[in-house]
Formats: sequence, C-alpha cells, structure tokens
Amino acid sequence: MTRDITIMGSAFIGIGVLHLVKPGPFENIVPKVLPRKKDLVYASGVVEIAAGAMMLHPRTRRLGGLGAVALLAGVFPANVQMTADALRSSRAPAWYKAGTVLRLPLQAPMIRIALKAARA
Repeated sequence: MTRDITIMGSAFIGIGVLHLVKPGPFENIVPKVLPRKKDLVYASGVVEIAAGAMMLHPRTRRLGGLGAVALLAGVFPANVQMTADALRSSRAPAWYKAGTVLRLPLQAPMIRIALKAARA
C-alpha cells in the first residue's frame, strides 16, 4: 500500500470519529437547505470511518476507495457552504477565509488518491 493511501485512510478514520464525538462544527457547514443536520453529520462520519478503514486493508481497498470518492463528492457542498459562510463573515479571520477557499481544490487530489486505492 502506498503512503498516500495510508495517510488518507487514517485521516478519514480520525475525521470520521470527530464527526461522531463533536458533531457541532460539522453541523454548521451542512448546506442550509438540508434537514436533519446532525443525522447527516453522523451518517457521513460513519461512512468516513468505514471508507478509511476499508482503504487500509487490501481485500476491501477497492470498495473503500470508491466509497471515499462518493463521500468526497457528497460532502463537497458542505465545503462550499463553509467557504461562502466564511467569506460573508465579518468575524472570520483572513487566514480562515483563505483556508476555506484553498480547501476546495484539494478535493481533486483526494479523489485521485481514493481512485488509486480503488484500482490497487
């Protein structure tokens, strides 16, 4: 297994656990039009943990990589919401605003790594 798949799988597990332990910050970035924000955060956390764990094991890496791609696509609107909220906020520091903008194109290399896991 390559290092990037290991790092991403491990990060998915860690961030997924955070979704379950501290859902509040994640609820705040769920697009406003979606209902049951906490349920969506919990569900995405469980999927994130599962996809991360599956990417770490050779027998399940393909399914884990495909699950990670689907998750990354599914949560992208939340990342856009977070950026929009940050840019509109007069209280958000400039470094945070810049970070949310720079985070959006990072989805592409993450999807590439997940696809690499799916092909491994």
